[in-house]
Amino acid sequence: MNDSPSTAPTARPPETGDQDSGPPGHALTVSDVLALPVLASGQPQVVTGVSHLDRPVRWVHITELTDPASFLKGGELVLTTGMPLPEEAAGIRRYVDELADVGAAALVIELVRRYHRPPDALVHACRARDLPLITLAEDVNFLEVTQVVHALILGNQADAMRRTQRVHEAFTALTLRGAGAEDVVRAAAEMSGRTVVLENLVHQALICEPSGTTLEEALTDWERRSRATPPADRASRGGPEGWLTAPVEYQGERWGRVAMLPATATGPALGAEHITVLERTAMALTVARLIHPTPWEHLAHRNALRDLVEQRHRSREDAHARLAALGLPTENSRFLTVVLDLPAQDTAAHPGTHLAQDLRTTGIPALVGELAPDRLGVLLALSPSHPWRPPVERLSRAALALSPRAVVSVGCEVDDLTDVPRSFRQATRVAEATPPGQPLPPGRAFHELADIDLRRLLYALREDTRIQDYTEQRLGRLIDHDTHHGTDLLTTLRQYLDAAGNKTGAARRGGLSRETFYQRLRTIERLLGCDLESGEQRTALHVAVTALDILRVRGPM
Repeated sequence: MNDSPSTAPTARPPETGDQDSGPPGHALTVSDVLALPVLASGQPQVVTGVSHLDRPVRWVHITELTDPASFLKGGELVLTTGMPLPEEAAGIRRYVDELADVGAAALVIELVRRYHRPPDALVHACRARDLPLITLAEDVNFLEVTQVVHALILGNQADAMRRTQRVHEAFTALTLRGAGAEDVVRAAAEMSGRTVVLENLVHQALICEPSGTTLEEALTDWERRSRATPPADRASRGGPEGWLTAPVEYQGERWGRVAMLPATATGPALGAEHITVLERTAMALTVARLIHPTPWEHLAHRNALRDLVEQRHRSREDAHARLAALGLPTENSRFLTVVLDLPAQDTAAHPGTHLAQDLRTTGIPALVGELAPDRLGVLLALSPSHPWRPPVERLSRAALALSPRAVVSVGCEVDDLTDVPRSFRQATRVAEATPPGQPLPPGRAFHELADIDLRRLLYALREDTRIQDYTEQRLGRLIDHDTHHGTDLLTTLRQYLDAAGNKTGAARRGGLSRETFYQRLRTIERLLGCDLESGEQRTALHVAVTALDILRVRGPM
């Protein structure tokens, strides 16, 4: 911005006595003070330092001394009539240099008594030192300005103390109720109005709670940006983006750090209250880590997988940014999903840890997390030239080593993250059609969609009342007859269907004479009202008998 004189920004027309200092938590700035009615009545004009009007005002100092800097500590708005200014240019430069050196917020000079325009030497000196110079065209009561501004400053300080107390109380309540890391990070984002991210020691973003931004904006290129922000031993600002970070540690062991991101790259800096929130966030995360044994990486992988499966991300870009921030390559990768059903009683705590470690030895990036009780999900990111069967076979063998009753089901291979839910749905359908103890296909330790036959399809649908109703409608009368008369016609029907309608072969397999077997078939036809010579009706009865076996025996098939 240029330094030509400009009218100071004005606030909305206030009611009598209204001296609004800005939103809660906002430090009073030079711009805010110029907008106050008590000073705006003097028609202030900014001569130099327009780009520095956001400087905070710590106090107001009225002076008619030639060396006022000796009474200042920095952050003061200096008010003067101009009467004590030296005549010579060198004296004016020294006057301005002393104000700038001590850190004065701005110099306000009244153009009523001695001057009617600011001296050129004063303008040049203030411009050279980036010190805002404001002129007043009308007489202003400096004492009233001091009273109003000081009241606002003291009021802001009292408000800040109350807000700090509320922050402490909120985090104390979180700690007392045993809040987890996600609750803590979410509370920090809500209290600060800023995006808060928890990362581990290798700069992977484990938990991100956006505020006023998207996951894509917050997490894109996360590792590079995080590494550009140097670590610190306490809450502090740093790095090219001005992140506020604090370590999360206990007794000298560091677990990661929590970062609070500015609203925008050019937005207002993070202040003292944000530091307070982040310090308490780091403390609460330490307590959460101590009382909740599940590693943060497990929670991060679990939540990322569940959000993918349930399609909770707001956009494709959000999903890519989140998974990339967890260390999963999302560009130029093929994705494969695996669902592992591991009975809890057969495995140690956190079986996902063992499987993730085994996967790391293959060099294939993956996310491993719990999709439901006793069910783990795995998302593999494969390079275009890497075949998927060897790592899945290794994963399957590792799962079977943890539990001999483990069932490993594989989904389809996809080229984009947006298709991962479809792959997981396919793997889940395979898992639902595979009972514990199901014999493995020849030559491999996992199941895929091509393995599902009629029997396994019906197993997957066994809780569907339409299957149950179909079975009862087709076979109910036959089962009732066996129950009431002590016969076993259902077995005869099963033998006949298994022999593909070959009566002679079925009679021989059942150890019956052909005449007896034929008589039983006629009874079955009468009871069920069907024609067993019909291939279509035999197929319908075969489906019903298979479904009945599954409904009665819920085990290996």
